[in-house]
Amino acid sequence: MNYILFDGPSRNNLLPFTYTRPVADIRVGILTIREKWESFLDCTSTTVTEDYLADKFPMVEMEDNVMINASYLPSPELVEMIKDLQENQAIFNGEDVIAFFAKEEQEDIDFDAYEAIEFEAETIQINHTWDIFSKNGEAIQEDFDLITEGRKSQSIPSSNNVIAPENIFIEDGARLEFVTLNASSGPIYIGKNTEIMEGAIIRGPFALCDHATVKMGAKIYGPTTVGPYSKVGGEINNSVLFGYSNKGHDGFLGNSVLGEWCNLGADTNNSNLKNNYAEVRLWDYQTEAFAKTGLQFCGLMMGDHSKCGINTMFNTGTVVGVSANIFGSGFPRNFVPSFSWGGSSGFTTYLTKKAFEVAHVVMSRRNIELTEQDKAILEHVFEISKKFRRD
Repeated sequence: MNYILFDGPSRNNLLPFTYTRPVADIRVGILTIREKWESFLDCTSTTVTEDYLADKFPMVEMEDNVMINASYLPSPELVEMIKDLQENQAIFNGEDVIAFFAKEEQEDIDFDAYEAIEFEAETIQINHTWDIFSKNGEAIQEDFDLITEGRKSQSIPSSNNVIAPENIFIEDGARLEFVTLNASSGPIYIGKNTEIMEGAIIRGPFALCDHATVKMGAKIYGPTTVGPYSKVGGEINNSVLFGYSNKGHDGFLGNSVLGEWCNLGADTNNSNLKNNYAEVRLWDYQTEAFAKTGLQFCGLMMGDHSKCGINTMFNTGTVVGVSANIFGSGFPRNFVPSFSWGGSSGFTTYLTKKAFEVAHVVMSRRNIELTEQDKAILEHVFEISKKFRRD
């Protein structure tokens, strides 16, 4: 069977992260959503997404296909239902389509002609940006169970101070000495070729993905995920870094999500709680206004390739788009559009030529090329985000 992950209606709720990737490539827990589905289904998948992303994330259609709403995370019950799907059948969760069978020759899908199968069990759905951190603890536990089933952890070096070692899994090549690991409130996963430097204090649920680093003396509260090749230091609480991003110095990051290739300057801090303890509002790209989240704690949402200088201060519930460069004293506004350059005193447009020069240098340090596909995606984001900039 050919499995295709589609963005679904959640895509616009997940901007700025879906500016540069399909919903399927969002990281929550240890794995991306795509990696979770491919592990459960034991096969590769392709994607239905926006046209401007399709060159980098193509769809491969075969005679028989099952389309899966990528905002839903897999569970054993849901996977079994999907594997059993037949022609003209679809799985629903209320009004939401979770998955449906599609023949290659079908040009239009009429769900009124489908047999509707209701999915009534619980599963995790990522509908909004804040779901990425607020549901990260459940996702870490599910991924931990999936990845470690039937496997044996590397031994924990004796110099470390450990609570609940049965909830800790260490992959090959990980280095950690004189570290405190407390897995009593959730699992701790330490990926391949990672390093946790001496003096770090970590409380689960926590995931350190392959080749990532925790700096000396870091204080990390779960549920937190540090994506591949990322570096973190200072104080972090309930946050997700997708990958290749750095918060390498002192400062606080809480209830936040960073995309890829982000960098927070030394002593950057974000507020995750309003002074009046009121519900946090976040910028909504669809309504072009601030919308309620239902959360009391909500910090920073930062899209791919964005950076900030030393001592940057972010207000509660700040949304930063793609390829923004923020610096200077004072608090920047709660919504910083993509390709903005500046700070609290105002912003100008960060031209793609300059942004590409920086991205090339940053990515080449990790031996990754900024491809023409990447540039085309970023050029498109630059154009569609023009209306938000105030030059």
